[in-house]
Amino acid sequence: MNFKAGDVVAVDFPGVNGIKRRPTIVLSSTTYHTNRPDVIVGLLTSKTGSLGVTDHILQDWQEAKLKVSSVFRCFIATLPASANFVYVGRLSERDWQGVCACVKLSFDRSAMEN
Repeated sequence: MNFKAGDVVAVDFPGVNGIKRRPTIVLSSTTYHTNRPDVIVGLLTSKTGSLGVTDHILQDWQEAKLKVSSVFRCFIATLPASANFVYVGRLSERDWQGVCACVKLSFDRSAMEN
């Protein structure tokens, strides 16, 4: 497995209502992958009705080889490398920067102290 941060992969993703095959974004880095036997991914959804401040609407979803307009939602999971990952595509640089901003905001300690 040679996935990189920003890759779009389909995987069986654990969610609130059970496990569902869905596209996700690889969030973990190459450095992480050389030292850990798992992959950190974030959820993609086509549901855009209720967006939060840590959601990012993908601008270049077609370039990423997604079938429909999608949103990154900061719903993160760590999955074993043995999970059935299937490469779909790769985020554009501007979408990757948007995803990174959402992840950073989700874990911003100063925001939690207010």
